[in-house]
Amino acid sequence: MKLAFFCFTFIAVSAIAQSYDPFQPDFSAPPNKAGFTLVWHDEFNNTGKPDTTNWIYEHGFVRNEELQWYSEANANCKNGVLLIEGRKEKIKNKNYNAASADWRLKRAYAEYTSASIQTRGLHQWQYGCFEIRARIDTAKGAWPAIWTLGVNGKWPANGETDIMEFYRIKQEPVMLANTAWGTGKRYVANWHTEIKPLTYFTAKDAAWVKKFHVWKMEWDKESIKLFLDDELLNITSLDKTINVDGSNPFLQPQYILLNLAMGGNGGDPSAMQQPITYEVDYVRVYQKVQ
Repeated sequence: MKLAFFCFTFIAVSAIAQSYDPFQPDFSAPPNKAGFTLVWHDEFNNTGKPDTTNWIYEHGFVRNEELQWYSEANANCKNGVLLIEGRKEKIKNKNYNAASADWRLKRAYAEYTSASIQTRGLHQWQYGCFEIRARIDTAKGAWPAIWTLGVNGKWPANGETDIMEFYRIKQEPVMLANTAWGTGKRYVANWHTEIKPLTYFTAKDAAWVKKFHVWKMEWDKESIKLFLDDELLNITSLDKTINVDGSNPFLQPQYILLNLAMGGNGGDPSAMQQPITYEVDYVRVYQKVQ
């Protein structure tokens, strides 16, 4: 009996250790949270494409005059994660128009490809605890993000939260946690941004970049709180997030986006020797029990 108990204990401890290994995907079931119900999740444990009942793709050149062409081919589920790859590859712009003033049309080619997926039109939520476990590539040129947008209104009056955004400011790699809402000018946002240099994290853990981390948003009718590994990075009081028309974009449902942009704020990726990778282990949404 003692030997059997020892073996059982060893197996149980080993399973727990494996499920929380910071270098590996977590295959354990989503835990219960006191006072909350798990209302939606994607663990990305299948092999192949992301579940089309959960995610839609963005295509081509999309925003911010970034370098990448968004392609479905760059998002795949394997080994327990959603793997988004930023690749150096030349793609012909099928919408090319040399006479156009639109940057999306006047580029004959894209020199890079990547992927962006979102739950728009499929799943959206008003309030809750959103948890996303991911491992990011901090190579020059990488601009990964976990973010949400409001379902109604045009940006930025629909509201944006950046649960995770990584890029470079004056060539220094930084982690950002942001909220944004409307101003009186089209395409100009009010931003509440908190910035931490990457060195803030790597000084405490030299292996930080090689590990998975948990980004979290706690959102209710009073505030939005953004965390990284349970460290509070940003708190936005929703009595401040008022659009010029008096509406509050964070009192409506929002949907989730996962993307890896390249270039732009991410820096020049031209020296990359291999694909830039962005691995998402899971996305989980909890809401308070009514």
